[in-house]
Amino acid sequence: MSVIGWIILGLIAGFIGSKIVNKTGSGMLMDIVLGIVGAIVGGVIFSFFGASGITGLNIYSLVVAVIGAVVVLWLYHTVSGRRSI
Repeated sequence: MSVIGWIILGLIAGFIGSKIVNKTGSGMLMDIVLGIVGAIVGGVIFSFFGASGITGLNIYSLVVAVIGAVVVLWLYHTVSGRRSI
């Protein structure tokens, strides 16, 4: 997948993940970064359980990336001590 594809997938996954975790965004750049990291984490998690990870810019990859982004965002907020309102 291209760099532009990762950025788009990361932005969407980070935005959706931040809405699930804390109802507000963490800023566009932070959402992109955590979304891309979440996509990688989601791919690793799904590969660990025998499913395929990120396969391109499609709905399945978006679901994998969002699940990974939720995990990463939850860890980020737990470590940084930020609480949701």
